[in-house]
Amino acid sequence: MKLKVFHRTHYSYAKPVHDSFNEARLQPTDNAEQIRHSFILKVLPSTRLKHYLDFYVNCVHLFELTQPHNELTVEATSIVTTCNNLRLTAEERPALLQELSNSSELDRCYDFLQGSSYVDVSPETWRLALDIIGEETDVWQIAQLIMQYINREFRYEPNSTHVHTTMAEVMKLRAGVCQDFAHVMLGLCRSIKLPARYVSGYLYNGPVEQLKGAQASHAWVEIYITGHGWVGLDPTNNQPVDGHYVKIGVGRNYGDVPPIRGTYRGTQERKLTVDVLVSLIDELATTPAIAIAV
Repeated sequence: MKLKVFHRTHYSYAKPVHDSFNEARLQPTDNAEQIRHSFILKVLPSTRLKHYLDFYVNCVHLFELTQPHNELTVEATSIVTTCNNLRLTAEERPALLQELSNSSELDRCYDFLQGSSYVDVSPETWRLALDIIGEETDVWQIAQLIMQYINREFRYEPNSTHVHTTMAEVMKLRAGVCQDFAHVMLGLCRSIKLPARYVSGYLYNGPVEQLKGAQASHAWVEIYITGHGWVGLDPTNNQPVDGHYVKIGVGRNYGDVPPIRGTYRGTQERKLTVDVLVSLIDELATTPAIAIAV
């Protein structure tokens, strides 16, 4: 499916600010599962852009504004072609959890087995994960049981959390958004030694579909299956990742792949507005933009 993604972030400051240093992770990946046809990044006030690949091979654009300014606008426009990722069935029996734990491939997944300030792998999390999966030993089925549990037990509730909300807080609240659902799934998977990584990107919501988290930055999880590699699951919508998803980057948690992160000098009084539009190319003429104020 060929999609166009438009992502605008606008900051309005109560007083002029200066010495603004920023990094943006907004460029879609380009690989066997997704073709990036074009990517344009615009920053106003205009400034020079640089880029590099971070530790997880995500493209990071850097820019700085040293002169005083009252507003900052960052616009990213991408055109990508996505495909339906591999959907595994029980009959394929892709891998057993015990076999995965003993696999030499696990060394490459070290970072995606650890806890962090966002992700909890405590004994309590491990106990809950065991209760969820029961006697199941198949990695793909285990991951789906965990995904289904999160989708069933947690409410999707916009504005109930923020970007720094931890998994432990979400477990108490029993509600959150896609970022929170992804962190909970990461913790449950990693606690039983199932490699899982955080994925940032976008979700296209077709004209007759009711997918949560569409027309905004979206997050989901990829688990590692021996012989198959990384496979995506979306606990927010309780489904495997398919051609509706546009992948930007991966990391241990949200902190590794925020869309925009930076610092500046000046007033703390500011207004942030984020506009995201994900469109099927054939529908561009009729699909309205959706504004999301944060």
